[in-house]
Amino acid sequence: MKPTLLVTRRLPDRVLAALAARFDMTLRDETAPLTPEEAAAALAGYDAVLPTLGDGFRAAAFAARPRARILANFGVGYNHIDAAAAKAAGVTVTNTPGAVTDATADIAVMLMLMAARRAGEGERLVRSGRWGGWQPTQMLGLHVSGKTVGIVGMGRIGQAIARRCHFGFGMTVLFHNRSRVDPGLPARQVGSLAEAMAADVVIVAVPGGPATHHLIDAAALAAMPPHGVFVNVSRGDVVDEAALIAALEARRIGAAGLDVYEFEPAVPDRLRALENAVLLPHLGTNALEVREQMGMMAHDNLVAFFEGRPVLTPV
Repeated sequence: MKPTLLVTRRLPDRVLAALAARFDMTLRDETAPLTPEEAAAALAGYDAVLPTLGDGFRAAAFAARPRARILANFGVGYNHIDAAAAKAAGVTVTNTPGAVTDATADIAVMLMLMAARRAGEGERLVRSGRWGGWQPTQMLGLHVSGKTVGIVGMGRIGQAIARRCHFGFGMTVLFHNRSRVDPGLPARQVGSLAEAMAADVVIVAVPGGPATHHLIDAAALAAMPPHGVFVNVSRGDVVDEAALIAALEARRIGAAGLDVYEFEPAVPDRLRALENAVLLPHLGTNALEVREQMGMMAHDNLVAFFEGRPVLTPV
């Protein structure tokens, strides 16, 4: 008999076909993530689960002895899964690093440029019909070439961002990371978060989870210069959203580019009202080939597990 598998949201067709060929697959064809109660039921009802962003695999979901033996997460971030509780319950957790690196780095650079050069504001001006034509001093923004970028988190994604900033725009790269790392390009690791936040552009690319919750708070934002551009492509709750909104409203920082939000998908009215904020609907990995790579990595982890081989990317 094939192992039973629950896929918690629709994935690309090629991925679903590959999963259906190897597993007795059930597709939960809904857009909303699993509630904690649904997550507990999934663990009790299937041999394996392929979770997606936001699914409620909190500690309580693992309280009863689960039938499921593996959670093959679709995505590199897994802060929606209590990994310690899963391990205690004997459930293996995997993720999909590597597949998302370049796509997420591309979004970070796009947000940097959009926020620095006021692209979102400019597009809204044109669409409104209020644009009166070119003017020498109209909508002046920040020229990023040759500026300093502070990258918070120098893992795979942080390094990919650093390469784009250094080699693409001639930017000086500073970074703050919890451990020593050689990014393989000219870059200086600084000893404090405040030093990285003092750059012209700050890009956050740390993992989500308790250790980084509200890492970027009012004090961190206060270290930014008034023209500074803030970009977040990590997880929404890494940033104290209320503190960021206050800094943007008061123009204590120049602009922000966000792909993630603290209480996603809820985006505060005050944030949506800001002209100096570029807001994307979590597009970090939204490209078909990237999503297929992520799905096939989850597939390969599942196959390896049920064939008795080590999983490829354990967390």
